[in-house]
This record gives sequence, structure tokens and C-alpha cells, in this order.
Amino acid sequence: MLHFATPEPVPIAMLPPGFKLRVVSPAACGFPSPAQDWEDEALNLVEILRLDSAAAFVFRLAGSSMIEAGLFDGDLVVIDKGSRPRNGSIVIAIVEGGFVCRQFVMKHGVPHLEARNTQMRYPICIADELVEIWGVVRASVRDLKP
Repeated sequence: MLHFATPEPVPIAMLPPGFKLRVVSPAACGFPSPAQDWEDEALNLVEILRLDSAAAFVFRLAGSSMIEAGLFDGDLVVIDKGSRPRNGSIVIAIVEGGFVCRQFVMKHGVPHLEARNTQMRYPICIADELVEIWGVVRASVRDLKP
């Protein structure tokens, strides 16, 4: 067991390999339940996000094209380059030489890449031989610090 001298939070990057974070307790987003059980499990974010896989990559998103999918400017997304997209998957693709984040949608048997922001207009993108699906988004991380 690793002990730290101060009760201050330790940045994840400073933790030794294999270190597991302890889950303190569920935190209700509504009214807390008095019958709520105490959670005492450990988790490893590297394992959960599969960052130890050779096919795992992290991208920082820029722009607002995916806000209705819950992905915002500045979010980090974990990509699995080894996964094949399914209908509805969020993907990172190479379109016209640049990376874009879009939702993979099958329409009448034709794969499309669609933005998820109805307040803006984005060009229709058909996932053809000119478009490379680079990887599938597995998870996202958002810094909520104002």
C-alpha cells in the first residue's frame, strides 16, 4: 500500500504504475439514499480506459460539432484504434487530411459521418475510400474547473 504524507490529492501522472484509486462512496446526483452502501473498491483508470493497449490513443477535441453527443471543446477522448465502428459509434476519422470527430451512421447501407450540433451546418460526409475511420471513441474526460 502506498501512503502519502499529506492529505492533498495526488496528480494521476505522479502515481506509480499499477496504483489503484479507492472509490470513496457513490455520490448521488439527486437525493442521497440513507440505505446507500459504502463502496470500498479500488479502480485503475489505465485499465478502465484501456490506456495500456497499443491501440489506445488520446485526442483533445476542438470545436462544437459534437455537443449534442455530450462531447465539448477541450474534452479528451480515448480512442480504440483496434475497434471497428458500429452504427451509432462516435469515431475519429481522417477527412480531407485532418482529424474530425463524428458519429458513424448507416443510412440505406451507406456509411455516413454526422456532426451532432443542430445549431450549425456541417457538410454531409460519406465514409468512402477517401475517408479513413481512424478509431472508435471509448471514453471522454472533461475538466470541469471554471
